[in-house]
Amino acid sequence: MRRLVSTLIIVPALAAAQVRPTNATIVHQVDSLARAFIAAGSTPSIAISITRGGNPIVMGAWGKSDIEQNVDATSISVYELGSATKQFTAAAIMQLVDQGKVKIDESIGSYLPSLPEAWRAVTVHELLNHTSGIPNYTAVPAWPQRWGEEMTPDTMIAPTFNVPMDFAPGTKYKYDNQGYVLLGMIIERVTGKRWVVDFAERFAKPLGLSSTRVCDVASIIPHRARGYDLLNDTVVNAPYFSVSQAFSAGAICSTVGDMARWNLALHTGKVVSAASYRLMTTPEGAAAASRYGFALIIDTIAGHKLIQHGGSIPGFTSANAWVSDEELSVTVLANSLRGNPGLLSRQILRAALGLPPAAPTVTGRRPPASNPE
Repeated sequence: MRRLVSTLIIVPALAAAQVRPTNATIVHQVDSLARAFIAAGSTPSIAISITRGGNPIVMGAWGKSDIEQNVDATSISVYELGSATKQFTAAAIMQLVDQGKVKIDESIGSYLPSLPEAWRAVTVHELLNHTSGIPNYTAVPAWPQRWGEEMTPDTMIAPTFNVPMDFAPGTKYKYDNQGYVLLGMIIERVTGKRWVVDFAERFAKPLGLSSTRVCDVASIIPHRARGYDLLNDTVVNAPYFSVSQAFSAGAICSTVGDMARWNLALHTGKVVSAASYRLMTTPEGAAAASRYGFALIIDTIAGHKLIQHGGSIPGFTSANAWVSDEELSVTVLANSLRGNPGLLSRQILRAALGLPPAAPTVTGRRPPASNPE
């Protein structure tokens, strides 16, 4: 690894928003945690944002966003989100529900009639909380050999058309990227727009998410971080993966600042109705035991309600969290598939809440992942 270079913006606390621990204390603890995480060797860089009530506490980055070009990571470095993308897809569906254009308990065959017969009885709700039983295209054994191919959603899901259902719809929970691809297809069918266009018009432009977009290989994306992996403890370039294959399940890239803005908007009533937000944040049925709502995992930390979701995709991992009663947003983005930002996020949350560090500390690596999440 090269010499560690960090870029950290320390934002003075606003008098009305001062809390204990002080912002300076949080900044110091986060800097130590970030440096230890990089030193563990699991990722070339991480970017971190912490805001409370929309007021920034930390917007910073540590390490290299591009090792070969010796580029320091910054708070405006753009990282692929992987499955943190699903929050946007779920919210788009719920906006369409609010507008009366989609019915959450209607069968998906009403929107996508050409799907296999066994799939058509699945409801939109069951896609949203991973209880559909529809087989996952990322679980097809031959799929990794096709990572480099540009694909349409129809092409992606076709290899599973003759695969038996994993279980009867609504009876079990099983995380399923394919369900969120189908949700993107429903968005396209209902709106008459490509999903990438709908995303930009629905969220990126009105919410001021200027660095958040579909991270396709052809586009020039300023400050784009490069993705890495580990091979026998050596950092190597990540294998090429066409994000067309992630589509509405994982194709978006963003910055930690944009994700903080997104968290504030989503969780304070600026994106979906109160009724839709309750559905998104209420695990139920077969998904209750896994605490999964709609692209949001509901948990607690020291008695505080914690709403979170992470992601992984070749070259990148992410963790995005919100503590409701504190309006506390924490986002951690890393440019390695083997980084474990979820562990780091938990430690950062504890620091921001004034809690003692939990054991074990953030030094471990994320286990190898065969599928984008």
